[in-house]
Amino acid sequence: MRILVVEDDTSLGDGLCVALKREGFTADWLTDGLQAMQAVEQETFDLVILDLGLPRMDGMSILTKIREKAIAVPVLVLTARDGIDDRVGGLDAGADDYVVKPFDLVEIMARIRAIVRRSKGRAVSLITHNDIELSPDSMQVTYQGKGVTLTRREYVLLSELLSRPGHVFTRDALVQSLYGWGEEVESNALEVHIHHLRKKFYSELIRTIRGVGYVIEKPVGE
Repeated sequence: MRILVVEDDTSLGDGLCVALKREGFTADWLTDGLQAMQAVEQETFDLVILDLGLPRMDGMSILTKIREKAIAVPVLVLTARDGIDDRVGGLDAGADDYVVKPFDLVEIMARIRAIVRRSKGRAVSLITHNDIELSPDSMQVTYQGKGVTLTRREYVLLSELLSRPGHVFTRDALVQSLYGWGEEVESNALEVHIHHLRKKFYSELIRTIRGVGYVIEKPVGE
């Protein structure tokens, strides 16, 4: 899951990115509103965490443009503006949630997980597939009732593929979900992660669609 943090407070932005990565997300961070709008238009994110007071383009303008352009990305507004009119205005403009600073990291992570669940069409947090169970809340994964140890990127990759069984993810989309800006990516990095997941579970779990990408098939009967 790839999240864009748009926050011009450097200590807060850095702290959020550290916390998100610890929770298994891939996090990119921008401090400039205009750059953020361009990034949302040109790249794919699973969530945008958006401050309202930004240089060059304010957060409300970004939110309005995202919805006008029908860009299908959830937005969590994170701001010091705590008035009722501000909250109502943000939600009416298309925010999926509105959090006032200062905030508790545990609470905001729970809100992020809830937004991601809704955006993926899931009512509950636990993801199950055949004998695999993945819990986004605890980042625990089991196979046939036994715990499986995954690296952060293996976990992110498995979570992404399991979020939409039957959907073919392109190679570029999966690489974007695993690596943020500025992170060095080896040419065969994705294939290495796929190989490790097949070894830790079973070889048929992830199917290669040559020239396109990868898919986890829907369980029989669904």
